[in-house]
Amino acid sequence: MDAMQVSIDLNADLGESFGPWSMGDDRALLGVVTSANIACGFHAGDPGVMLRTCELAAERGVAVGAHVSYRDLAGFGRRFIDVHPEELFVDVLYQIAALRGVADAAGVRVSYVKPHGALYNAIVHHEDQARAVVRACEVTGLALLGLPGSLALELAAASGVATRREAFADRSYTPEGTLVPRGREGAVLHDPAVVAGRMVRLATTGVVEALDGTTVPVEADSICVHGDSPGAVAMALAVRDALTRSGVEVRSLP
Repeated sequence: MDAMQVSIDLNADLGESFGPWSMGDDRALLGVVTSANIACGFHAGDPGVMLRTCELAAERGVAVGAHVSYRDLAGFGRRFIDVHPEELFVDVLYQIAALRGVADAAGVRVSYVKPHGALYNAIVHHEDQARAVVRACEVTGLALLGLPGSLALELAAASGVATRREAFADRSYTPEGTLVPRGREGAVLHDPAVVAGRMVRLATTGVVEALDGTTVPVEADSICVHGDSPGAVAMALAVRDALTRSGVEVRSLP
């Protein structure tokens, strides 16, 4: 593969502050990433934070996506909830509508949906919940950003919903190509140089090293750097710089 012909999106989960509680350096990250997954108030974020983040994204020319979640502020959206599919559909629809309202005021368009935390992981294999999320994307005309090989992306493609495949810069992979669960040793990566090297390899060859040392194929249109991780800005900068030096164009997806 000729790296000079490769391009990839770089995204981060942003807008996760809430009231007086601050999380992440959104302003700095919006100077590095090309897409912003903005929390919609169910796991983090509030209307003011959503508006300010959209305004910053508009200023920087960064694409905006709805970072939707279970209704789980106390657990930061990281707890699975066995919610009825119809209720989940409406919850996701509500979050998209909320972000669209403030995005319109900021002069930026919401172009995709990325589920957060436990919901992201659930729709890899949970058919009812995956269908609910896909249905919300279908009726709003938005693309779905998710894990390659997930049931949600398969259902989305079958329904005519645009799909975007995502890799994670700061997370380890299992030999099966899924993410190593948080809390397990080695699940989260912290060295910017190591992470940057992994993402160059992924973008140019389509493979990443799993936690056990085996090589795993991962096809990705976008790379995520978690905005709430310590050193997120330095990691995002390292990844972007390494990609650019390797001839990979970093740009938002259409």
